[in-house]
Formats: sequence, structure tokens, C-alpha cells
Amino acid sequence: MMACILVVAAHPDDEVLGCGGTLVKHTLAGDRVHIVFMADGETSRPSSTSEASARERMAHQAGEVLGAQSLHFLGFPDNAMDSLPLLHITQKLESIIQPLQPDTIYTHFGGDLNIDHRLTYQAVMTACRPQPESSVKKIYCFEVASSTEWASQIDVPFRPQRFVDISAVLAQKKRALDFYSKELRPWPHTRSEEAITLKAQVRGNQVGMSAAEAFMVERELC
Repeated sequence: MMACILVVAAHPDDEVLGCGGTLVKHTLAGDRVHIVFMADGETSRPSSTSEASARERMAHQAGEVLGAQSLHFLGFPDNAMDSLPLLHITQKLESIIQPLQPDTIYTHFGGDLNIDHRLTYQAVMTACRPQPESSVKKIYCFEVASSTEWASQIDVPFRPQRFVDISAVLAQKKRALDFYSKELRPWPHTRSEEAITLKAQVRGNQVGMSAAEAFMVERELC
């Protein structure tokens, strides 16, 4: 049966880094994929509004490769979502979730270093409380290079229980990531193209695959 998949990402590029290969597989299976971006990823930098608009265009281009049916940009302040009440963030997210009625959500790990990632996770968990009428049956948390592995040691570490084989679609994930080339760094930075490929291979090797994406299971109702 066709599923409705929603990715709730803090910034454009997080969706590809965290679950790009998995989204391609959902699309190939006939599922409907939608993506929400909480912040633009640019306004905290000494950059112009035009660069934020360029980041949005990159997201649309990457979304075409991933097979996304819709993209939603909520426009929260980049790296400053903690300046807003969580209620305001949650309500705006709920206005997207309610009409889509997704059954599966992919979002950030709650222990990430990046504050926007953390608040995105909190907003998802608040908006998707397990009420009897809720459509959301599954919530999976992905890892994002240069945030998840840099998390504070006082938090619970990212320990994935779910692995998705992306061996056959790794090239498509990398093609989507090419649109965000400005966000990549030279090797051996953890956000370099080489490191991202190696991470997929390491996650795959952990479970006997060539390449995989790994997720923590927050909710899985069967």
C-alpha cells in the first residue's frame, strides 16, 4: 500500500545527508514523499537574501532527484530557532502535518549539536503526540554529518536500530547532494563528499551491506 512520507529537516541539505537514499527508495516503491524545511540555512551567515533564495532553488533541484512531491519552507531564523517559543514552531509544523496526514516521519536526532536540529526534533515529537486520531505511526531519526557525531557527551549517543540498504541508490543520493556542493568541505572534514560516502559504507558494513543509512527508532506502531 502506498505510504505518505514526511521529512522534517532543519535546513536544506539535511534531508539528503540524513535520508536521501531512503527517500529515493520510497519514491521507487510508489510512496508519496514530502519535505519540510524549518529554517533556510543561510540567514545566520554574512550572506544576502539572494543566497537564501539560491539555497531554496538547490532544495527544489535535489527534491526532484529524490522524487519529492512537495517542499515546504517555514522560514524560521537560521541557527536561532531557540529565540522562538516552541509552541509557535510546533503550531506552524502542525499546519503542514494535518493536511498531509503522513504515516511515517523522518527527522533529526534529538541529541545533535546544532540547536535547530534539536528544536526540530522537539517540534516533531510535540506535533506528533500519539493521540488516537494521529496518522503518524512511525518516527525515525537520522544522523547528519558535522552535527550528530559532534554532539555533547552528556547526551545519549546516536545508536541506530534501523538500517536501510541504499547500495543501489547511493549514486542518486550523491547526485542530489551535488546541488548542495557549497555546503561540502574538503577531505578529511566529516562533511566532505568522501567522508559522506565512507559513512554510508561503514553503516552498510555494520549490517552486511555495501551502503546504508542508519536511523534511531522513535516510534514504530505495527
